[in-house]
Amino acid sequence: MLKQGSALDRYFKISERGSNVSREIRGGFATFFAMSYIVVLNPLILSGPDSTGATLGFPAVAATTAFVAGILTILMGAWARHPFALATGLGVNAFVAVTVATNPGLTWPDMMGLVVLSGVTMLILVLTGFRTAVFKAVPEGLKTAIVVGIGLFIALIGLVNAGFVRRIPDIAGTTVPVGLGFDGKLVGWPTLVFVLGLILTIALVVRNVKGAILIGIVASTILSVILEFTLNIGPSFDGTTYNPQGWSLVAPAFSEWAAPDLSLIGQANPFGAFEHLGFVAASLLAFVILLSIFFDAMGTMVGLATEAGSIDKEGNIPNVDRVLQIDALGAIVGGGASVSSNQIFVESGAGIGEGARTGLASIVTGLLFLVAMFFTPLINLVPFEAVAPALVVVGFMMVSQVGKIDWQDLGIAIPAFLTFTLMPFTYSIANGLGVGFITFVLIRTFQGRAREVHPLMWAVAAAFLLFFAIGPIEAALGMH
Repeated sequence: MLKQGSALDRYFKISERGSNVSREIRGGFATFFAMSYIVVLNPLILSGPDSTGATLGFPAVAATTAFVAGILTILMGAWARHPFALATGLGVNAFVAVTVATNPGLTWPDMMGLVVLSGVTMLILVLTGFRTAVFKAVPEGLKTAIVVGIGLFIALIGLVNAGFVRRIPDIAGTTVPVGLGFDGKLVGWPTLVFVLGLILTIALVVRNVKGAILIGIVASTILSVILEFTLNIGPSFDGTTYNPQGWSLVAPAFSEWAAPDLSLIGQANPFGAFEHLGFVAASLLAFVILLSIFFDAMGTMVGLATEAGSIDKEGNIPNVDRVLQIDALGAIVGGGASVSSNQIFVESGAGIGEGARTGLASIVTGLLFLVAMFFTPLINLVPFEAVAPALVVVGFMMVSQVGKIDWQDLGIAIPAFLTFTLMPFTYSIANGLGVGFITFVLIRTFQGRAREVHPLMWAVAAAFLLFFAIGPIEAALGMH
């Protein structure tokens, strides 16, 4: 039992933030289980060959993904002392994979080098105070919209990962992009696992049971393992055929011990893309990466800190500079290790929903990622469907902030609405932020209140205009 006022308690401010060691440990486990899928998913996304035919290799990407996530998350907990976990960002890694696949002459080291340069640029912006200044320049109403948007986004991630909501093929006659289950019906044992897990988690939450979210994850995982080992359900996609009644990514399974392959560390070539693509084209790619990681992290940080109750009355986050420094380091280290930019994960909300309030939870999560390098059964046994209920419940908790938005002030209300709507609809935090910032500046101008807009908001809005115009600019330059 940790004594209030002990060195550990004082350093992490555990009692001050209304938490205790058991909550922090439970929160650390909940966050790990909620985001451990990245160790399997990231190698799948980064599995393609580059222009030379070289691949990064599944085992190496998996091990390095876990290693980098573990180290950075421990740093976040020990240095910034927030319950924020880091791992390879899904938006950036997909962009990296597509760019490598569609640009002849570009190699994996070249592309990862651009990620490193984006991270270095980000770190400079943090150290000069620019990034913190941008955070403080954002109106409170938009900060609240960011929280709501991330809540909707994380809930959608849970629903889609569980197969409860699915994409509908883009064919003639299709009128909606997503629908209920498969062909309008809920099918398969995995979907039942999600439904039962959601019901259990909600019941535990409304009854104020300690460890509700973690209990829901563990119970759903146990049910998943029993079903898989008795019915042999299998994954939804095995590389050749699609099984709508299978597990969404991988079927629960035990894996043998394997020594981690960390050979990808140090393979990035920071200036290779400039040699193969030219200065302008390479710079545009680096700009897209920079803007994405710049605002994805800011939005996620605001949402999670608000949910954790660590934002003060002035809207400031304690140790915000340290949080942003480690986030920038995530791009540098992630690119340098060839696993793409690492950033704060919205799934950290699972731990916060479990009661985590300090960096001690992040240290627990980080240590679990390091263990996962050696013992993948912990990861492979937990399917998406077992974690998804936690994400939906956490999404509800975050969306409940919507009442704090001033709906009578259209200069805030409309940008806020667009912000939290476009985050889930475009599957991107940065896209929602960009549209919200641009419309805020425009509406304040239409209202004759342009002088009330902080100069940095004008600069950010202009940067986002350039971000959204990247497609036409690339077309004009003859880029793919």
